[in-house]
Amino acid sequence: RKGEIYSVRYEAVNAMLLNEFLKAHRRIEQQDKRIEELTAQLKQQAALIQKVSDKVELSKPAPQMVNNH
Repeated sequence: RKGEIYSVRYEAVNAMLLNEFLKAHRRIEQQDKRIEELTAQLKQQAALIQKVSDKVELSKPAPQMVNNH
């Protein structure tokens, strides 16, 4: 249909953009929280690994001197 005028409902566009922004913002906040949780878990695991490594190191027998005479 030639000659027809189309209009844009800017209030609807603004509402849609705001809604998409808020969804993205919530998703980013959730991701930030999850990253903090995973970082804390990694720190705990690193501490446990270090603790076990220290115990293994302490349980190794001391080197013995060998006399070849």
